[in-house]
Amino acid sequence: MHMLKTLTQKLMSERAYQFWALNLFGWLGYGFFVSLSAFLWQKNLMFQVFYAAFATVFGLILSLVMRACYRRFWNMAPIARSLYSLLVVAVATGLWAYIKMIAFREGVGQPEHVDVISEYIAWYTYSFFILLSWAALYFGIKYYQMLQEERRRTLKATAMAHQAQLKMLRYQLNPHFLFNTLNAISTLILESQTRVANTMVTELSKFLRYSLENDPMQKVTLAQEIVALELYLNIEKVRFEERLRLNFDVDDKARAGLIPSMLLQPLVENSIKYAVSKNESGGTISLVAKVFAGELLIEVADDGPGIEMVDNKLPAFKGVGLCNFKERLAEIYAADHACQFSNIKPNGLKISIRIPYETHVPEAAK
Repeated sequence: MHMLKTLTQKLMSERAYQFWALNLFGWLGYGFFVSLSAFLWQKNLMFQVFYAAFATVFGLILSLVMRACYRRFWNMAPIARSLYSLLVVAVATGLWAYIKMIAFREGVGQPEHVDVISEYIAWYTYSFFILLSWAALYFGIKYYQMLQEERRRTLKATAMAHQAQLKMLRYQLNPHFLFNTLNAISTLILESQTRVANTMVTELSKFLRYSLENDPMQKVTLAQEIVALELYLNIEKVRFEERLRLNFDVDDKARAGLIPSMLLQPLVENSIKYAVSKNESGGTISLVAKVFAGELLIEVADDGPGIEMVDNKLPAFKGVGLCNFKERLAEIYAADHACQFSNIKPNGLKISIRIPYETHVPEAAK
């Protein structure tokens, strides 16, 4: 009972088990109907049952070879993949039809006046339909599984975006953050710098409003993300004054590119924490973005102490923000992205991001 339950779970969750179950079931069904026709014909019954088993096993083997070919073709362009797939069906059909025809003629025998070419064409047509149906089912199931996987990733990315939003709100309402900000405002008021204090209150209000009103499930333009970063950095700049230095170099085309909402926030927070607040002379935070070869390239760097690498790789993160940053990238873009952490000489940390360049869909196309 336990073994049956385990097998059922694997069939529901693992693609390899699903493929073998469906493939074996399909070929057993083919063998059953071929055997059934032998019983109805009632001629050379034992041989036809043997022939049905032989044709079924040989077809099963060919289907496995076809599957191996299709997996090699999978990353090709759609047109090339379709043409190569049809070629595989044609070649496999030719071999399968010829073997079956020879085996059947040897076992049952055929009148000598029967045209071999015409007979082969008949065998080929029938066999081509069978293998083409198998290929169509294979690709249909494959695309269905891809759709389900994409849906799963979308749901997980949505859940992670919710989580990121909650973490962001929690940070913004963090007593330490609010205390530092309000304390800076209070100091400005006591020093009669009401204009600066009013500016800081306004920036804080805008920052909190943006975080509350922004939909974390939607991507935003890099320009919008930079506005949010500037609101946050303007508040921190009042605290750190000249100790916090900014250097933004963003191409106009890059500004129109879409990125996940609040993606860069944990990177800037990390730079504030390690490159600015812990350094008596402060630090510089740089943001560079450009578009190259259909991809959006973003670099966030600081001149802090950097990060210790283990075998030239980034060690496991302990910080929630950077962990969430990497997980969101992986879930949203899968293998279609790159993220690299590297130390800068003589000191500093650079985070390089590569994602597909996307822009807003025009209203007319929606």
